[in-house]
Amino acid sequence: MNARTVLERFPAGGPRGSWPAEEFAQARRLEGQHVDVVMDLATDAFLVVVRELVE
Repeated sequence: MNARTVLERFPAGGPRGSWPAEEFAQARRLEGQHVDVVMDLATDAFLVVVRELVE
């Protein structure tokens, strides 16, 4: 089973041309973490999540 851990939340209404969730995710990828940016429609926020294998 795959579980996700939320590393950070970013409001969807950021300044035009600004992608803080993507920038944060890219920095984590450069550190070797496997992260994705997903949209949480219920809270109107972008989430940076890391996938972990749960046994």
